[in-house]
Amino acid sequence: MRVKSSSFPNTPLTFFLSRGRERRLDSGLRRNDIQKVEQMKYSAVIFDLGGTLTRGYAWSHYVDMAREIARVISATEDDFVRIWFERAAGLGTGVYPSYQHFIRHICDQLRLNPPDNVIELAASISLSTAKKHITVPRDGAIEILTHLKTNHYKIGLITDCGPDVPALWDETPFAPFIDVAVFSCTAGMNKGNPDIFRIATEKLGVKTQDCMYIADGMRNELANAANMGMYAVQILIPEEIDDSPIREDWHGPVISSLREILDLL
Repeated sequence: MRVKSSSFPNTPLTFFLSRGRERRLDSGLRRNDIQKVEQMKYSAVIFDLGGTLTRGYAWSHYVDMAREIARVISATEDDFVRIWFERAAGLGTGVYPSYQHFIRHICDQLRLNPPDNVIELAASISLSTAKKHITVPRDGAIEILTHLKTNHYKIGLITDCGPDVPALWDETPFAPFIDVAVFSCTAGMNKGNPDIFRIATEKLGVKTQDCMYIADGMRNELANAANMGMYAVQILIPEEIDDSPIREDWHGPVISSLREILDLL
């Protein structure tokens, strides 16, 4: 990869042309760091969140959560769960701006009218579940993010999520490492739409072919990333494989530990 001045917006172009004594870059890089950057196979690594930077949870775990919410609002569990998963994609694309709106919508479909305090209690179950899921790093996650940051890679995140995740994002241990985070609920599209990958690369200021994408594989995210020109890699943990109806049938590169990323850079 060839270094361009646009990759270092605060660095004078004359630095790259100078053959004189070594000087410190405004960005904090030295000449030997620039040589490392020039040798990088990729200039950016983009991660999925759930199932990648954090451990994956079985589909049944989310079904159980929906059933718990149904009990709180005194809904018939099977009917509530059915509508929940029929409409849940709207949570991840911004159709429903909050879990309160989403739960109220389901209640309307079931002709239920629970008071606002019950809706708030039901929504808090989802928020609590999300907090447990996205604030505990997978083994090796912080180690890899630290390595990437130290070695001047740009780091991105693309996650299919509801509005609870961006609300909690700053509380996660990942936020300080991520240069650009794209949340499907605010982007208005999930990773089934390849354009979401373009949003991330444009915000990072990199070309898709200079990116590695790491994910567990949902909604054809790996195939879509690869078709956009990224080097897509699946992280597949045997004990986390479940019967999720949105899991991707991926036949490309696979790793079983985030630490294996070091061998791919």
